[in-house]
Amino acid sequence: MKSEDKINLDNAGISLDSRIFFEAVQQSSVAISITDNKANILYANKSFKQITGYEPQDVIGKNESLLSDKTTPRIVYETLWGRLSQKKSWSGILVNRRKDETRYLAELTIAPVLNDDGNIIHYLGMHRDVTEIHRLRQEAINQQAMVESVVDSTPVVTVVLNNKGEVIFSNQAYKTLKADMVDKEPADLLLGALDETVNELFSHASTKGRLFRDMEISFDPGGKGFLRWFSCSGSWFRSRDSSADNFFEARKDPYLLLVANEITGQKRHLEEIRMNALRAIMAEDDLIHNTRETLSGAVYKLQEPLNMIAAALEVAKRRTTGEDHLLTCLQDALQAGQKAMSSLQASMPEDSSELKIYVNTNQLIREVLELETNNLLSKGIVVDWNPESVLPNIFGQESRLRNMLKQLLKNSIDAVSVKGHKKREIKITSKQESSKFISIIIEDSGIGIPEKLKTKVFEPFFSTKTTNSLNTGMGLSIVQSTVNEHDGFFSLENKPAGGCVATLRFPVAKFQVT
Repeated sequence: MKSEDKINLDNAGISLDSRIFFEAVQQSSVAISITDNKANILYANKSFKQITGYEPQDVIGKNESLLSDKTTPRIVYETLWGRLSQKKSWSGILVNRRKDETRYLAELTIAPVLNDDGNIIHYLGMHRDVTEIHRLRQEAINQQAMVESVVDSTPVVTVVLNNKGEVIFSNQAYKTLKADMVDKEPADLLLGALDETVNELFSHASTKGRLFRDMEISFDPGGKGFLRWFSCSGSWFRSRDSSADNFFEARKDPYLLLVANEITGQKRHLEEIRMNALRAIMAEDDLIHNTRETLSGAVYKLQEPLNMIAAALEVAKRRTTGEDHLLTCLQDALQAGQKAMSSLQASMPEDSSELKIYVNTNQLIREVLELETNNLLSKGIVVDWNPESVLPNIFGQESRLRNMLKQLLKNSIDAVSVKGHKKREIKITSKQESSKFISIIIEDSGIGIPEKLKTKVFEPFFSTKTTNSLNTGMGLSIVQSTVNEHDGFFSLENKPAGGCVATLRFPVAKFQVT
């Protein structure tokens, strides 16, 4: 081809010197070869020599297969020739061998060249050495696999989240936790339980390098399981956006590496110790409480005959002018009774004073249920508790509130344990009604309260239990008193389908403590 020859580019409507095309191919950084339709090499450019080590005169007239290392699977060549036979190009990677016998990876594209009749007359081959690219890529894959293997083998929950809280990477421990949660995303529960300031940093521009350590959190998987505790640590980092849009103007998005070590076992052990101590304290409180109730009942019962004696004494005084043995007896009886009452009042243990604190009502319900577990199991009672996962605190006396809930639960247990009553179910719901109030609803499947006694059950020393019961009839009176002391609301109603529903409503504390 002479330099003055022209090549018409019909599609572009222009023509160029054929020499320009020749030099473009000759100087290309890609190894280019042209073969006949039998793959015998007719032409090879300069880069062909640089990549393969073969001079053009070494390969002209020889078959392209001289580059093959023979380690490329046969199926690859079958696919290659299958595509070419269909007059279509093929691209892929082959293992080739240089003139010096060293192997390299060739990223190859072969295209058939057709004549005017549509028959293959030549093949155009273009390839480049991608050995180093493959090595670096494989090293990155191996390093990622090694890191993932190490992270997967650790029993600590590990997860990477983007700034939207979406899971980008998670290890096997996280996947196991997710399987336990069924339809909930553990990351949402973990982030929801972490301090608000931690979550605020998520979208902050200067999160790089920020971290937190050993933050203990807990969440309830829905009331069907036990409370789970985790010790969480995390750090933020920024990763460059890999999209083409940000190639020149790098944008780095924030990510959170969150590590959560489950400490539920340790917490449950400590909780068991605490509950045993709480049982001892409540047993002592119950003893004091029962003693006060018994003595209060005795004083209450004693007051009535003393009042009658005092009235009779006043009548006797008005009717008697001289010495009267009956009058003397009445005076002695009144003095003895008053002395006995004073002794009873003096022997009554003092009601311990308690400061008000921020109280988690869900925790109190959990404690009361645990304290009554054996009682519930022995009587075959099913308890369905539906707590709101995050419930605001109330401000009050923790022991008084716990005792109030225990009293209501015991009433429900007694109601469903009546002889011959088959349906033994108690449902407890704790939720936030509004920004100002929370409510606790305790429903039972018992026999309900007779209509004529709906008001009387709140009176001190009145009980619907049998006369030989140890109950002193102060339960609902104490509940009402406790509710009043905490500016709350209490109602007790029969359900249309049978049973009772007790509703407690308390104001949310103005300041919340997490």
